[in-house]
Amino acid sequence: MPQPVPPHSSTNQKRLLITAGPTHEPIDAVRYIGNRSSGRLGIALADRAAGLGWTVKLLLGPTNLTPADSHIEVRRFRTTAELDALLRPAFSDCDVLVMAAAVADFRPRGTPAGLLGKLRRGLEPVTLTLEPTRDLLAGVAAERRPDQTVVGFALEPAERLIDSAKDKLRRKGLDMIVANPLTTIESDTIDATIFTTDGSPALTPGSMTKIAFASVLLSAICAYRRVQSEQLATGVIA
Repeated sequence: MPQPVPPHSSTNQKRLLITAGPTHEPIDAVRYIGNRSSGRLGIALADRAAGLGWTVKLLLGPTNLTPADSHIEVRRFRTTAELDALLRPAFSDCDVLVMAAAVADFRPRGTPAGLLGKLRRGLEPVTLTLEPTRDLLAGVAAERRPDQTVVGFALEPAERLIDSAKDKLRRKGLDMIVANPLTTIESDTIDATIFTTDGSPALTPGSMTKIAFASVLLSAICAYRRVQSEQLATGVIA
């Protein structure tokens, strides 16, 4: 397991961009399609990184939780499109992106909620047509600089978690991915596995609080970036 990074070390003076929380995709002006993400892990990462001296920007979805550290820059979003509008310009100014938000894969197709009003109850069934949202993580990963590090998350049932996480790591061109089971949602604890593209063994720290895991993940990121920096300096990677 990577050792905790001491505060104010040179590896900490980085710009960290974190996305956290759910998205709400409107059905009408009142109702939406959402998910049960609390944003706890992303907020814990933001607080821990700020405490270690990182410059932190947090893009936070519709949750009542907020970071404790006042040095964190917080921008709020509700829909996937709103997150996209915040993420793309912010990404160019960061060294590390941790994409912890639970972004919707689909949204209702049709009239924007603000123009639709409220659907009224009737005797006939209502059919919603869903369309895919933009793949935000793959999009920014494809545009990153060689000195940027992109960390994703895979939330899946336990029986397909590891295979899905490894596939997502490769398919979306990420540096690191956190594989965590569905039981993570709304929980204070996490039992995750961290995979990287540098050939390092999978990191399985065991079940712990999300606050404790934030330290483990940030240490793993710092260890990865040290190798990444050495490779850039020697021309091993472009």
